[in-house]
Amino acid sequence: MITDSLFPMYQFPNTRYQGSKYKLRKWIQHSLEKLSFETVLDAFSGTCSISYTLKEMNKQVFTNDNMHFNDYIAKALVENNTEFITKEDYEEILKKKTGFKYSNFIENTFQDIYYLDEENKWLDLIVQNIHQIENEYKKSMFFWALFQACISKRPYNLFHRKNLYVRTSDVKRSFGNKATWDKSFEEHFCKFIKQINDAVFDNQKGNRSFCKDIFELDVTADLIYIDTPYVPQKGSLTTYREFYHFLEGLTMYENWSFKIDYNSKHKRLLPKYSVWDDKKRIKFAFDKLIEKYKNSILVISYRSDGIPTIGEISEQLKKHDKKVHIETVDYQYVLSKKRNLKEVLIIAE
Repeated sequence: MITDSLFPMYQFPNTRYQGSKYKLRKWIQHSLEKLSFETVLDAFSGTCSISYTLKEMNKQVFTNDNMHFNDYIAKALVENNTEFITKEDYEEILKKKTGFKYSNFIENTFQDIYYLDEENKWLDLIVQNIHQIENEYKKSMFFWALFQACISKRPYNLFHRKNLYVRTSDVKRSFGNKATWDKSFEEHFCKFIKQINDAVFDNQKGNRSFCKDIFELDVTADLIYIDTPYVPQKGSLTTYREFYHFLEGLTMYENWSFKIDYNSKHKRLLPKYSVWDDKKRIKFAFDKLIEKYKNSILVISYRSDGIPTIGEISEQLKKHDKKVHIETVDYQYVLSKKRNLKEVLIIAE
């Protein structure tokens, strides 16, 4: 249960998102501390583990991501300095509102795909109540807790296929945590409300979150932190819109039905082109991004087997008279079968 007692010292909550830099944030922080800057733009902020670290470093942080669910995460964790969810807020979100006509869209559309029928009913109620919240920060905090609850109850923490049977089949499992899957949504939700409350702190800076294509964003800063979607030289892409389309749908509940690819078994969102997923044009995208922010310090999070190569990115930076140096660390990503990869920071001053 949520209490009205004093909130403990802030702490960034653990994360289960694919590609998150959560476990690398201290290494990245150590590298960033060597640089001189006061304002920073996290250009592809994702679930904000690095944005939050930058906020802890007492920088003015601007976040940007073109996924709406990530924008809510940024508002809750980075832009929000002072709002908390109270016991009354929490109890109110669980109730049906008098006079409000509720939809059962999730129950009808996603039956037998991700969650049990009663779980889909719960989601329909909660997400519609969240959308009625006027306070943008509390709304974002509730969304964060709902996102976390949703992925906690998913095999692989993803929405990339119709696989509810993985939870419900009476078989011996070599992976996953059935006890976690079988916990009620409300139990997960309450736990994550506590975590998001514990994460809020005020760094006395005017932090802001944005939800735009990076090339349309009219914001600059002393330092630009860049962690683009990853395009490997070999293997499949990590497509965040495909992996987390259900969370994105929650943020646009009223219009969700118009955005779905009904030909897909798992009711994904309609595909949307991104230059960052295009092996043939991603080098051009990097060139354009470097040109856009050539007057700032650039820090690019990368992997040793990416397209374009580290050498190609470095050469493009040097064309703008940047002094480039590379820092690396061995790192094994969850669910990745590739070995001997290195996480890389390309730092250009």
